[in-house]
Amino acid sequence: MSKTHVKMTINGDEVEALAEPRTLLIHFLREELGLTGPHIGCDTSHCGACTIDLDGKSVKSCTIFVGQAQNAEITTIEGIAHPDGTLHALQEAFRQHHGLQCGFCTPGMITRAYRLLQENPNPTEEEIRYGISGNLCRCTGYQNIVKAIQVAAEELSVKEAAQ
Repeated sequence: MSKTHVKMTINGDEVEALAEPRTLLIHFLREELGLTGPHIGCDTSHCGACTIDLDGKSVKSCTIFVGQAQNAEITTIEGIAHPDGTLHALQEAFRQHHGLQCGFCTPGMITRAYRLLQENPNPTEEEIRYGISGNLCRCTGYQNIVKAIQVAAEELSVKEAAQ
């Protein structure tokens, strides 16, 4: 099968490559670019382990062909930390408040929460639970995930108010 030229910005870096048009974005990210933060969990879009931010929306990258991401702006879990390597407030809150157990869902969960907090900087517990409902966790029972997102939301709103 012939390959297609694709170009996109991933975590702030412009990327150009050749890819088969039928390649799923998750496979392109992991296998071609070495971005293994987004996980392959179900290949049916049910689990959310492959969640990325694509042009300002949370997207399950197992549902998108690489060609559909042409000229897109993509953020994966690898792009959420600050350029100096310090963790984003969400990452730090997940760490401090035990928002992970096995860690398999964590990259997708944090990436979804990242977009959720941009859409709604002050979500209620119910809004958080609804906002992450497309991401499954089989270990934690969600309580500490929700708490971590609440803590991060508070910290981010304090930082924003200080600016």
